[in-house]
Amino acid sequence: MAGKSDNETVRLDEAARAGWLYYVAGNTQDEIARKLGVSRQSAQRLVSLAVSERLIKVRLDHPIARCMELSEQMKAAFALDLCEVVPSDPANPSAITGLAQAAAVEMERHLKCPDPKIIAFGTGRALRSSVDQLPSMDCPQHKIVSLLGNMNFDGSASAYNVIIRMADRVNAKHYPMPLPVFARSTEERTLLHNLEPVHNILELSKQADVTFVGIGNMDETAPLYVDGFINRQELNDLTAAGAVGEITSWVFDAGGQLVDGLTNDRVASAPLNPAVGRSVIGIAAGEMKVKAIHGALTGRLISGLITNEATAERLLSR
Repeated sequence: MAGKSDNETVRLDEAARAGWLYYVAGNTQDEIARKLGVSRQSAQRLVSLAVSERLIKVRLDHPIARCMELSEQMKAAFALDLCEVVPSDPANPSAITGLAQAAAVEMERHLKCPDPKIIAFGTGRALRSSVDQLPSMDCPQHKIVSLLGNMNFDGSASAYNVIIRMADRVNAKHYPMPLPVFARSTEERTLLHNLEPVHNILELSKQADVTFVGIGNMDETAPLYVDGFINRQELNDLTAAGAVGEITSWVFDAGGQLVDGLTNDRVASAPLNPAVGRSVIGIAAGEMKVKAIHGALTGRLISGLITNEATAERLLSR
């Protein structure tokens, strides 16, 4: 497919996806149309294109085939409602470029919905990169809600605030969380959460139609540590308590259970509960994040995952 235009490449990707769903997964054209968000006629044309372009032989002759197989295996293994697996860069399996593009497609699908939605966001590098892939959009019917603040005690902030970046891309009502990542005490957190603007944002987050979160690891490269929100002693205490990952600064163990005490007594983010009956999509990839992602999947802290081939293979091997 070298030399093809970007539009044609995207079209062939769509055709490959439709072809896989039809010939390998056994979906009807109506089911394909629903899953791809296109009309039945478009789904039929995409399946035909997969054949005419010789993408369909004895197997699907397109790199996306392996990704879709892994996606189905992940959904079955971890009871996921959604799993998008993108190709890995062999030279850099932790790269988030393809990950960000896939996440942006899913975000855009929700943003294009004509019906009003509440869309909640965590923060982090992968999420911000995903937002950077979004086109400028006019969707005043939606509410964009932050699940956490990104300030430290001294007033400094992380560069990876997603909700502010969204305001540059999407014309929708935005609700940034005006809080530090951690309060100084449990009592201070309660006071902060009782402030009327914060209380309103927390209530909106409970009603979110879809939530997008990053998944952080808990080692020397942990975002919470690297960005200065926790110190070395706090990191050591958390890992000694079995911490493997964090979502919106709530720290959890290998079973996806929140670690008792420590920074979880002071985290000011919206509560992190199992994603039962809710659409909570994690965006993460890389060897250093395998334990964290696996913990989040085990504890059902997410109901959907966007990741890459190498990470999906490692998760399935566990």
